[in-house]
Amino acid sequence: MKKLFLTLTAITALTFAANAQTEKGKFIVGGQVGFSTSKIQDTDIKSSSFSIMPQVGYFVSNNFAIGTGIGYEYNKSETTTENVNDAFKVAPYGRYYLGEGPVKFFGQLTVPMAWGNQKVDDVKTNKITNYGVEVAPGFAYFPTSKIGIEFKVRGLYYNHGQVENIATDTKVKTNSFGLDANSLAPTIGVQFHF
Repeated sequence: MKKLFLTLTAITALTFAANAQTEKGKFIVGGQVGFSTSKIQDTDIKSSSFSIMPQVGYFVSNNFAIGTGIGYEYNKSETTTENVNDAFKVAPYGRYYLGEGPVKFFGQLTVPMAWGNQKVDDVKTNKITNYGVEVAPGFAYFPTSKIGIEFKVRGLYYNHGQVENIATDTKVKTNSFGLDANSLAPTIGVQFHF
């Protein structure tokens, strides 16, 4: 009888602690950081990239958070010329959690936007603008009341891009739409709840 009582108490405590992360009035803080570099052997061809996007959200109701990410991205490639792309990024989002206990599924709607430049040998050649919408499924595991470990795939997306040549004032526009639910290329992250 004592073991049953302790087991039920532990399950109740875990359920309450798991619900505490997604209650109205709580904050969620996280972000993304990326870095890569490559060089082709016996050539002068190399590339590097860096990106950072801190994110903060607020639970406006139980299980529903709104927030945004603000960041920067830098890509550089060197062949016979040096090409640099950099962009300021903003990504407002809404996220809804489903389920009880320490594992919760969620759906996230994000509106990513970016404004940047392309340079060739330190000469600004193009202005870049991108915006889109993305619906991504995922789940979060809450090992404690303050930490959520997340697994998310990209999901359904639409993107509109525009590259404007500064010298000729011509614009090239692209639109892309797709479903990218590749479970072999998920994002895994940690979010802090308080």
